[in-house]
Amino acid sequence: MNVAIVQYNAGNVQSVLFALKRLGVEGILTDKPEILQTADRVIFPGVGEASSAMNYLQNRGLDKVIRSLTQPVLGICLGLQLLCKHSEEGNTECLGIFDLKVKKFPTDRGSKVPHVGWNSIENLRSELFSNVVSGSYVYYVHSYYAEIGSATIAQTEYILPFSAALQHKNFYAVQFHPEKSSNIGEQILKNFLQKS
Repeated sequence: MNVAIVQYNAGNVQSVLFALKRLGVEGILTDKPEILQTADRVIFPGVGEASSAMNYLQNRGLDKVIRSLTQPVLGICLGLQLLCKHSEEGNTECLGIFDLKVKKFPTDRGSKVPHVGWNSIENLRSELFSNVVSGSYVYYVHSYYAEIGSATIAQTEYILPFSAALQHKNFYAVQFHPEKSSNIGEQILKNFLQKS
């Protein structure tokens, strides 16, 4: 299977490559449109800041390439946020695959921001979560969250309820890090790789 990982100005790609390798898949890290467009699966990971990441994508035409993809695509963390319509981080217009806004966690409610650590996912509504039970724990590191909407296929509560995962057509996205979420994350990645 040919799995392409979008190379752009955001971290965390090595742990995604290692997670794929554990599943017997060699990922290709690339920013070449033709490789992204012909891959069997595309993973859009990221740890970083929304406005500089969007600038990087736009300067290389990768924003148009990502919007045009027709195979299964999985956004991770910042990847999820950039697939939304708008982010409060840097007041950034994003890719608009999901008609949702990304907001900063309120800091006046007694909980730490960023949200770092293990938390449960609930209300699972997608084959992305085959063999994963509601209440399973996954690993988060983020200060911004996507609101809940019609594309929400899982949610988590930290300070307030937010979208843990989203799906629209062939686009999937998770706010948590499946590559750092032990057996549960591995199962979610496996489900994504097995999607038709």
